[in-house]
Amino acid sequence: MTSRITKAVTAVLAAACLMTFAGCEGQVPHPAASAEHTDKPDVTEAQEKQIRANILKVVNAANEAKSVDGLDARMSGPELAIRTSEITIAQSTGSLDAKTNIPSKMTQAVIPTDSGWPRSIFTITTTTSDQQSQRLLVMVQDSARSNYKLWGVARLFQGAKLPKFAIPSIGAQMGTAKDTGLVTTPEKAVAEYADVLQNGSASKYASKFADDYFRQELAKLSQTVQEGMERNAGTQQQTFQAAAGQIKVMRSSDGGDLVVAQINSEWTRQAGEGRESQPASDSEKALFGNGTATSTMKVTYVNVVAMYVPPAGSHQKITAVGAERQPVKVEAL
Repeated sequence: MTSRITKAVTAVLAAACLMTFAGCEGQVPHPAASAEHTDKPDVTEAQEKQIRANILKVVNAANEAKSVDGLDARMSGPELAIRTSEITIAQSTGSLDAKTNIPSKMTQAVIPTDSGWPRSIFTITTTTSDQQSQRLLVMVQDSARSNYKLWGVARLFQGAKLPKFAIPSIGAQMGTAKDTGLVTTPEKAVAEYADVLQNGSASKYASKFADDYFRQELAKLSQTVQEGMERNAGTQQQTFQAAAGQIKVMRSSDGGDLVVAQINSEWTRQAGEGRESQPASDSEKALFGNGTATSTMKVTYVNVVAMYVPPAGSHQKITAVGAERQPVKVEAL
């Protein structure tokens, strides 16, 4: 029997998958010190523009064809998993979600002076034509002879304040997951933020983070679904974990780091006795396909989070400035 839980959570789950961040005119970042860097960036503003155009040409063609064929030529990391899911869903629903739009124009590019590889470029786009928020793009070149690929995209929150970076002709310096001189290392900041996403104010790290839109929306969603579950004797659980090695860092002029990282999560929903747990949104239905429903459904998400980690002694909190969240797998247990 189809669970009444499905009706209780369909609307809010759809909202979760379609989280819309309002327009943002965030400030953008300056550098610190890196092990290998030159006086000037190896990539010019014109080259960054061409790199971005080459990437978007492949991405837009895949979107239009609703096909993931060849997408890995210009996408990698969490963004490849996210866009593959988005296109798979579009094959079923008939159209791509509006949040998949990546503007072709930018407001600032943060180009590194680092001479080694892998090498990252952080670019902040304009708002979209329908006034969705700016996107923070992370484009990565793994080796001297490989193409730059779009590794991550985070939609910036309304009013997000980013640290300042030097103009592209001067360049910034890339950081590492283990950068010191901060309130905590980027690697630890991401792991601790994952714990805050999972445990909310009960997390032992909660006081280290400023409140943010992503956490607020997840908390609202979880509470709404929980109320529906309790009415039908069901349960739910969400777990979050930082993805090992999936982190990119750019150092800012104030000594802090702008960090973009992948956090994986699983949302398990169990229907009450004698009920089936069904996909609760068009996205989940598309990813579940012809699967056979049981009493328990697990939805796997890829989350990309951009956060500012301030310097030690600044008395500032770690602040998430943008995020992306996408279901990538739906299965009955």
